[in-house]
Amino acid sequence: MPQTKSLSLLAALLSATRVAAHGHVTNVVVNGVSYAGFDINSYPYMSDPPKAYIEIAAGDRVQLQWTAWPDSHHGPVIDMLAPCGESCSTVDKTSLEFFKIDGVGLVDDSAVPGTWGDDQLIANNNAWMVEIPKSIAPGNYVLRHELIAMHGAFEKDGVQNYPQCFNLKVTGSGTDSPAGTLGTELYSETDPGIVTTSAITSTGTATVCSGAGSTPVASSAASKYSTIAVQVPTTRAQYSTPVPSSSPSTFRTSPPSSTPVSSSPIPSNTPATQPSTPGGTQSVYRQCGGRNWTGPTACASGSTCKRWNPYYSQCVPN
Repeated sequence: MPQTKSLSLLAALLSATRVAAHGHVTNVVVNGVSYAGFDINSYPYMSDPPKAYIEIAAGDRVQLQWTAWPDSHHGPVIDMLAPCGESCSTVDKTSLEFFKIDGVGLVDDSAVPGTWGDDQLIANNNAWMVEIPKSIAPGNYVLRHELIAMHGAFEKDGVQNYPQCFNLKVTGSGTDSPAGTLGTELYSETDPGIVTTSAITSTGTATVCSGAGSTPVASSAASKYSTIAVQVPTTRAQYSTPVPSSSPSTFRTSPPSSTPVSSSPIPSNTPATQPSTPGGTQSVYRQCGGRNWTGPTACASGSTCKRWNPYYSQCVPN
């Protein structure tokens, strides 16, 4: 059974409404220790960077457990790091420059809308594993873990980004310090893959900082990331899924204890899917139409069914 630390490590970078409707990272597991994420439904938005952080050795893996992700929101999963100098708790977050360390974009385009990185996340019980590069220089970093929903990519501003950020203290003897890109400049509405005429268009190619694997991966706006050319796999192993931890009750500024914890397997816990509202109507932000759609087409009170493309319509607030 993993040891649990009650730490709030997440700095939400997206709207409260969107996070609440689509989910969030409930907890992060590093070396058998589970750290509670930030639940925007339970805790107020805080503009200051959190003081807590996770200590992790370069080469170790971070496992991120999401709540149930909508299976209609196909798109890439991308992980980036940004160095934050002496402390991530005092850094000016607008100055953070991110470089990519991992990502899975379009995996299979044999059928519309294709199989994407987030489909692999869903298949792995809404969990994702990312390795911190062995070659990375030690120091304090922000890990930006991001899901991108492509169902609205037929028009400008149609793509939806869902980044979640965590503070890390990376140890090791690596020397790589890749150049990065400001968070406000990672994407633009004209980037290839951000606006597309095909639901299965790949979102570019990438060079990334060190990771395992030998197969190139497609991901969005990749030319702006690190110039260290190392590939990552387009398919991922099925890793064990952590037990969602309880909501954080305390905040700590110290790293987790170095005392070894049990490495016993972490049991699976399948999150329940979000149901439709009673009476044959669909709840807000859920699918309400599209080619071959057989579910509810009427939206709950206060929302309207919006057609994003021939394959997907969504209940959005009025």
